[in-house]
Amino acid sequence: MNDKDVDADYAAAGFGGVLPLGSRPVVLVVDVVRAYLEPESPLYAAVEEAVDAAARLVDGARRHGVPVIFTRVEFGPGGVNGGLFYRKVPALRCFDAGSPLGDFSSGLRPTAAETVVVKQYASAFFGTSLAATLTALRVDTVFIAGLSTSGCVRATAVDALQHGFVPAVVREACGDRDSRPHEAALFDLRAKYAEVVSLTDALDHLARVAPAGGART
Repeated sequence: MNDKDVDADYAAAGFGGVLPLGSRPVVLVVDVVRAYLEPESPLYAAVEEAVDAAARLVDGARRHGVPVIFTRVEFGPGGVNGGLFYRKVPALRCFDAGSPLGDFSSGLRPTAAETVVVKQYASAFFGTSLAATLTALRVDTVFIAGLSTSGCVRATAVDALQHGFVPAVVREACGDRDSRPHEAALFDLRAKYAEVVSLTDALDHLARVAPAGGART
């Protein structure tokens, strides 16, 4: 089937409902770290444009007082806390504790006041305090940016839905090492688990729901 046939087939089967975006969003930046941006890294993915878009999203959130949360990956000695995931993907050794490749991109880093979630698996929710943090902030919507679309972004979006937060994946602000898994992941997310929104629409929404008087509490 061609693309139009796939869209029609999914729509006819009852996929692709719409989840309204809420009034208490956060921006979640997933694993925008040097491992994906340094050409000598085995995980280098040529995703600079996506990182630039993610930086614009973060800048908009900060200007409008919307919380921003970052994630990164770090494994202990021998990757024991990475379990089978660490064994399945040998390139994850880039994220061994102390590796400079696990550090944030120089162009997109958290401020001292922003939350950083350290994880060992694909989803930013699995084995972390992220869900509790979002609940404490009374969040209803998570704008998701980062790397990679078919991996940690997808897993995080699915888990956001399962924890009761509307996932809004920002198309231009996510990247993958190949356009095919990138587009396939976005299609699947839009059909079943998340909203997929443009950077312009995400920034417009953040401006509309910006808390009066600065940062949201």
